[in-house]
Amino acid sequence: MKEMIAKEMESLINEGKLLNIIDVREVEEVEVGKIPGAVNIPLGLVEFRMHELDKSKEYIMVCRSGGRSGRATEFLESHGFNVINMQGGMLSWEGKVE
Repeated sequence: MKEMIAKEMESLINEGKLLNIIDVREVEEVEVGKIPGAVNIPLGLVEFRMHELDKSKEYIMVCRSGGRSGRATEFLESHGFNVINMQGGMLSWEGKVE
């Protein structure tokens, strides 16, 4: 499984890179704050919403601490998607939130 640290992702965002970020936390968790531009697809719905994703794009998965996003990364990888897990999740995120 490919992984990236929060600081690396923050640097890419600050450089103006357009990233496809999927936050797999529950709706209530995301309401407290999410990485700008992240799309919320709770972990339990990933299987049912993966048809919304494009296999030609790279996605970065985020959750609270890295566990749920790790599971989502493994699941999507097994279905042919190009995904990266953000290690440490939002607990390690120091960038802007919306």
